[in-house]
Amino acid sequence: MTDTTTTAAVTAADGLQQAATQAPVLGAEVAGAVNTTASAAADIAPAGHDLTSAFIVDGTLNVLIAFSVVTWALILIKGIQHLRISFHNRSYSKKFWGASDFQTAAELKEIKGPAARVAEAGFTTLREADGGTTTHDLEHTGDRQELLDRRLRQQMQKERGALESGLAILATIGSISPFVGLFGTVWGIMGALTNISKSGSASLEVVAGPIGEALVATAVGIAVAVPAVIAYNFFIRRNKVIWAFLDDFSIDFVHLALKTSFLINRVTPAHGASQRNNQYGNKKTVKANINDLEAEGAQI
Repeated sequence: MTDTTTTAAVTAADGLQQAATQAPVLGAEVAGAVNTTASAAADIAPAGHDLTSAFIVDGTLNVLIAFSVVTWALILIKGIQHLRISFHNRSYSKKFWGASDFQTAAELKEIKGPAARVAEAGFTTLREADGGTTTHDLEHTGDRQELLDRRLRQQMQKERGALESGLAILATIGSISPFVGLFGTVWGIMGALTNISKSGSASLEVVAGPIGEALVATAVGIAVAVPAVIAYNFFIRRNKVIWAFLDDFSIDFVHLALKTSFLINRVTPAHGASQRNNQYGNKKTVKANINDLEAEGAQI
């Protein structure tokens, strides 16, 4: 009995000693697993930050490129528009002031350009007032001069709206592009400084590359803003010149209409045919008179 008890006691002591020996090993393994997990999380966090920073900087550059495409497209469209307007205004102005009288100017068929459309609005108003086709409402109240002034002013406002279309976009791009580029630069520098702090080195080779890449966004923003601002100022100046021309033209138009007492004769096909018939009849009468005179001279 005593031997059995002694053997059990020795076995228990060996088990306790073995457990005490394995406990540090298990603790070390658990600690190692925890450290590995923490290290992996620390590695994933900078990588995620790098991806976010690169995505924002690239998105900023893409937005600035889109702004540049819109800017140059508007410059091309507005440039063609102003060339056409200048050509049509010169052409119609030459024909208008080359007409023999106000009635002849009203019969011009070229209705292209702002000046031609302003004149056509005035002639249409005078024809409606002369023919009694105006509607009796607030829009058509007043005498002929008031109606003419109102229609000319309304048409000029339409032309002004067409001239100013797209300029608000140029102004917006020219104003916000540098700040969009600056936003991308600041975010890129933040990511670069974070990476530099984790690398533990502040040498020029480590600092210059990331920060230089971040500064590209500011340079692109300025490169986009400069053409937009220049184009905006140029087209604003051109609009002022065209507006002054239309203003002077409308004033001269009212003065010419005043000389004719705001009356425009309607020219219809029947009226034109009757005029031609009268001219033909007059020619026949003159020819008959000449023949009679020649016959009388022969008799004498």
